[in-house]
Amino acid sequence: MEKIKEKQDQVDVVIVGTGVAGLFAALNLPRDFKIMMITKADLESSDSFLAQGGICVLRDESDYDSYFEDTMRAGHYENRKNGRYYDRSSQEIIRELIGYGVEFERRTEHSDDVIGDSDISRTYEYTREGAHSSPRILFHEDITGKEITGKLL
Repeated sequence: MEKIKEKQDQVDVVIVGTGVAGLFAALNLPRDFKIMMITKADLESSDSFLAQGGICVLRDESDYDSYFEDTMRAGHYENRKNGRYYDRSSQEIIRELIGYGVEFERRTEHSDDVIGDSDISRTYEYTREGAHSSPRILFHEDITGKEITGKLL
């Protein structure tokens, strides 16, 4: 613990957790920051790395009310109590992840569930998971967490 305390004085930011949220935060800090990341085990043991399911995306602004309600229902409305905020930036975040090299399942020529007119909706395949009433989950095989976390690492 003393070593961590000594090193803390030499960094600008300490991030606890090396899952998707921690890694994404680190990548979005100024490049000249000295960042320390702390993990509870090895990098491949995070919940993010082990997650099989996909990532929820607001496909079209007209779907926001349903997207919000489905997300609340999927979290048994506990997510509201935890102060989580669901904004309309999921497509921009997906574009950033793609920029880091994350690969999602691409649409086939036989796909017919295009919702919305975004480049993401036209390019990637969606599935339906959990409490979601329509397909709005981007995924990579059955190892989405490993794909995202691995590329961010």
